[in-house]
Amino acid sequence: QKKSRKQWYQRRVRGTSRKAQRYVIRAKDFNRKKSTLKKLRNIAEEKNPDEYYRGMIKTKLVHGKHELAKDNSISADTLKLLKTQDANYLNVKLQAEKRKIEKLRKCFT
Repeated sequence: QKKSRKQWYQRRVRGTSRKAQRYVIRAKDFNRKKSTLKKLRNIAEEKNPDEYYRGMIKTKLVHGKHELAKDNSISADTLKLLKTQDANYLNVKLQAEKRKIEKLRKCFT
């Protein structure tokens, strides 16, 4: 079994060795991760399996992650309707702007 050597006297005056400092850093990191895992386990244990959210219907598991299931299919009829509504809206706005311009011209002349 391999044992680490003790610090020699002159080194003690200068403080802890780099080896000890690195050990402290590793130990703190390990304990931080350990406490995080403990918290996550508690959250998972407390979760109610009968809990329901509407968002659960719209999501699917893909490679272990929840992603929204998107249905972007628009039929040709609705697409035509949307385009005509857009064109009609633009025509209405164009007529309103023309009326405003005519009013301003009448005011100045």
